[in-house]
Amino acid sequence: MKAYLFTTGGLFAVLALAHLGRTIAESSRLTTDPGFIIEGPGIGVLAAAIAVWAWRLLRSANAPATNV
Repeated sequence: MKAYLFTTGGLFAVLALAHLGRTIAESSRLTTDPGFIIEGPGIGVLAAAIAVWAWRLLRSANAPATNV
């Protein structure tokens, strides 16, 4: 499970960075093409959120179990 979360978090982080780079490179499209907001930054933000979620789950999987 830990390897899966690490890999998933890493892949979604790379996807988020790629969409951030694309958004910066094609920033002029933000004003002319309203659909680009979903294609560029929208997918990037979603990918970043999934990456953070995966890393938080990985962090909680590494935490010691507490018995109450």
